[in-house]
Amino acid sequence: MSPHYPRLFLLILPAAIVFTAFFIIPMSRLIFIGGTGENGWAAYYAIFTNSRYLYSMIATLILSFSVTIISVIISTIVGLFLVRNQFYGRDILISMLTFPLAFPGVVIGFLVILSAGRQGLIGYISKALTGDKWVFAYSIAGLFMGYVYFSIPRVILTVMAAGEKLEPSLEEAAKSLGASPWQVVKDIIIPALKPGLIASSAICFATSMGAFGTAFTLATNIDVLPMTIYTEFTLNANIAGAASLSIVLGLVTWLALYIARSLSGTSVAPAG
Repeated sequence: MSPHYPRLFLLILPAAIVFTAFFIIPMSRLIFIGGTGENGWAAYYAIFTNSRYLYSMIATLILSFSVTIISVIISTIVGLFLVRNQFYGRDILISMLTFPLAFPGVVIGFLVILSAGRQGLIGYISKALTGDKWVFAYSIAGLFMGYVYFSIPRVILTVMAAGEKLEPSLEEAAKSLGASPWQVVKDIIIPALKPGLIASSAICFATSMGAFGTAFTLATNIDVLPMTIYTEFTLNANIAGAASLSIVLGLVTWLALYIARSLSGTSVAPAG
């Protein structure tokens, strides 16, 4: 037996205790509870057989995918601009763009209501311009607005970190060989940013899949999976159903992170 093994065991033991106490035991308990309902272990297939569950899952997937695409496009353009340009007030602008990271989901939901609610600014402006008052804070469009709002800062930080490592000489060499601006973007910039874009996309997708605070604040006509789990647990007292849906949601999110890690070759973890 190597003399280093006892020391390694003592170093790993605290992490193993914490991991077991706060992950393995709770997750095992949750999996077991999910199979104790009236449908037994078939509850884990209810996401495909129950129309409400299936609709919630599809709506959550479409919402999360849309938020990811829009957030990545906006953040990539803005992030590269901030990396490549120095101007007065740049640091203040970066601070403002990343400030939403400090907001919990409930606050973001409240901001959406102030913007697109019944007394929101967007409604007043639209009424003045078109005569119709646009109110969408309490719909999937309002939730989309809130999710994009808190997703952009996460992606911008990742894009800026990757953009700072780009070699300007590669772009200059491509331009000198006759490459068009689009070819430079396609063949130089995007491949260089690919690991960061994949990682930030996974974070954005996973966060949107499991976000609850914003959905709870706006939940008038919104039926996404986190809200469905909350309803099953609190209003319907369907603890087994809520547990099985939680596991399914966790597996989908984990699968997205695993695929991202495999494609980017780096470890990816969701931001809180």
